[in-house]
Amino acid sequence: MKSIQVPRRFVATEWGGTETVILQTSRALRAAGHEAEIFTSLALSSTREEQMDGVNVRRFPYVYPFFGLAPDEVNTLDGKGGNLLSLSLLWGLLRASKVDLLHAHSGKRLGGIVRTAARLRGVPYVVTLHGGYFDVPPQEADQMLEPIRGNVEWGKLFGAILGSRRVLEDAAAVICVGKNEAKLAQEALPDQRIEYVPNGVDSVAFSDGDAARFRLVYGIPPDRKIVLCVGRIDYQKNQLGLLEAIGVLRGQQEDVHLVLIGPVTIASYRDRLEQRIADMGLATRVTLVPGIAPDDPMLAGAYQSADVFCLPSLHEPFGIVILEAWAAGKPVVAASVGGVLSFTADGEDVVHVEPSDPYSIAAGLQAVLGSPELAGRLAARGKHQATGRYDWASIAEQVMGIYDDVAA
Repeated sequence: MKSIQVPRRFVATEWGGTETVILQTSRALRAAGHEAEIFTSLALSSTREEQMDGVNVRRFPYVYPFFGLAPDEVNTLDGKGGNLLSLSLLWGLLRASKVDLLHAHSGKRLGGIVRTAARLRGVPYVVTLHGGYFDVPPQEADQMLEPIRGNVEWGKLFGAILGSRRVLEDAAAVICVGKNEAKLAQEALPDQRIEYVPNGVDSVAFSDGDAARFRLVYGIPPDRKIVLCVGRIDYQKNQLGLLEAIGVLRGQQEDVHLVLIGPVTIASYRDRLEQRIADMGLATRVTLVPGIAPDDPMLAGAYQSADVFCLPSLHEPFGIVILEAWAAGKPVVAASVGGVLSFTADGEDVVHVEPSDPYSIAAGLQAVLGSPELAGRLAARGKHQATGRYDWASIAEQVMGIYDDVAA
């Protein structure tokens, strides 16, 4: 079988959970004897073709069909869910040889492109909802629309031609990475095949890393207790809330050091974060790393250097970084929101906290840092989960089962 994965963007410098899922699924398909390629837009990249871990990636020109968009607004849309249009991507999908199945990783116009290509080729397509379609807070949805507010759209006709409003209804299956998203999708699409397939983790890749080198490169003294957070620098990920919690925690844990790793998708949020770090006098206690490539050994080193991992998101469809922390054998403190609740258990494999309350986050971190017994128990249970149920081999097997069904 040959399949093509179609995300909005796919670049190593702006890596996130969606990119991890797509690359690992493609690698697993190839390992099982299938062909898998990735077709995407040139968003945040100027490279037309490359290989990532043996998987071919092809990128195509695109536009956001709105009059009057400024360059910074385009960059924001690239980083955060822009509804792009790429007729050259459609042409590329139509010209690709011997394709058995298309897999869209977005709805709207990009999903419409996949739908149109599949119908014209006479092959099935599936759609994965990585969060933010049915299960998204109104405030976040409003912030995502901010770059296009007040600009006139000229792409509605293309959306109608591509059948953008029928993407989910006409798909052979809709895959959801979060249980709550799957539940809401089934309610909205009662006649559609909805599949819950959680994210996975390469448990071997994170099981070892050079913690000492990570500390040395980023100038973190060996006596500091590291609180690590990996995720886009973005209001959704709530690094500001975690920073406030560190301010509270320092009253009990003077040796704490916060490490934030992730690409900057909202520059204004990064600026607010840096200003707050300065205002709180924490410049020597916070290390901000604007993204580490997924294949960089430094990422595993960062996880291994951590005393506790924290995911303080205000909204989270799944939380693949929790799996990465588990695979690294680290205790986790995580927000009790969205998809996090579907695969974690408070006091068993994580400590749940209220993300809007810095004191709650601080209390969760102190509970772990102050109790080696609790930290060890959480880490051991998480490691067991990561190496068993959520290993990519198991997750990819579920995806391939869906492919076989719809292709037949």
